[in-house]
Amino acid sequence: MNFPENLKYTTDHEWLKVEGSKAIVGITDHAQGELGDVVYIDIAEDITFVKAGESFGTIEAVKTVADMLAPVSGKVLDVNRSLNDHPEVVNKDPYGEGWMIEIEMANPSEVNELLDVKQYKDLIGH
Repeated sequence: MNFPENLKYTTDHEWLKVEGSKAIVGITDHAQGELGDVVYIDIAEDITFVKAGESFGTIEAVKTVADMLAPVSGKVLDVNRSLNDHPEVVNKDPYGEGWMIEIEMANPSEVNELLDVKQYKDLIGH
């Protein structure tokens, strides 16, 4: 299982890569493993803003359907629409090509409330 050191993590198994005031969001390797084969990603076409802790879409896998929750609040700059046709990329490359959304953070201090890699590993018992 892969746990990049440079990311922040949520207790709901999303990751956040901070690049200045921007942040890229996806689900963790642990989450995709627990979900099983991802078959569908649903992020609203008209999404423009997300609020920390609120759903920005759903991910459907063979085992279940789960909400994806925003780690931080902000303006949505980009959505990885290639996942509409190729949701399996989330299983193959959750930290790269399987990213979900890019956000211009409204309150960068929200990042301080997220987990570092050690805290995330402790959370999942790894």
